[in-house]
Amino acid sequence: MKKILLVVCSICLVYTSQAQFWKKKSKDSTAVAKKVEVKKLETKDLPQKKVDPKKMANRVADHFMIQYGGDNWINRPDSVKLGGGFSRHFNFYIMTDKPFKTNPKFSVGYGIGIGSSNMFFDKTYVNVKATANRLPFTNVANTNHFEKFKVTTIYLEAPIEVRYTLNPEEPASSWRFALGAKVGTILSTYSKGKNLVTTTGASVFGPSYIQKESNNRFFASQRLSVTSRISYGIFGVHGSFDVSPVLKDGLGPQMNRYSIGVVLSGL
Repeated sequence: MKKILLVVCSICLVYTSQAQFWKKKSKDSTAVAKKVEVKKLETKDLPQKKVDPKKMANRVADHFMIQYGGDNWINRPDSVKLGGGFSRHFNFYIMTDKPFKTNPKFSVGYGIGIGSSNMFFDKTYVNVKATANRLPFTNVANTNHFEKFKVTTIYLEAPIEVRYTLNPEEPASSWRFALGAKVGTILSTYSKGKNLVTTTGASVFGPSYIQKESNNRFFASQRLSVTSRISYGIFGVHGSFDVSPVLKDGLGPQMNRYSIGVVLSGL
């Protein structure tokens, strides 16, 4: 009988200790759950940072862009000798800017403008008015030639960009990045030679003599370029590559243009 009572007492003690253990664990779990729930509520009630619409309305949105820098033609044959001056471009665009509603750091810019390219040649005459089947690039080192000679192409262009601004409320003191493309149609092509000289360097008609010849026949009518730029505030650098060739297919060597320069953008 004593053994039975001892067993029953032991069972009762184990049961009591287990009950207290599970009761304490249940209380601890409830307390943790309440803490998590309170934390969630506190986080939910925290004010979310929003972009100030007044600052966004007054931000620098690249409504105009001025680009200036160097140009080059790649895949040039030996007959196309660039030099004798700084081959360069000058572009001006009027743009609009549309920020993303979901994330104002991103925006889309598009517009219209004028792009120009001035390619200088070293003792090479480019006969843009020729009636030949291919554009002639003639070496004139051993005859009278122009001291400076260039070919200028002017385009009406429509650029489009996807832009990213680190701080859209204060873009005047923020880094900005853009990737895009532009399409254009040719408006004018002309060559310009200045100061015709002999092989010894003597001027033939005087240093102010200029000869201009104009013809679009050999140059591609449409221009497609991929573009990129990085700016801090209103100043930055940009680059572009013409996917389309400089000259029409079959009318000359298949060359492509690339440009690198500085950009001023704002308002």
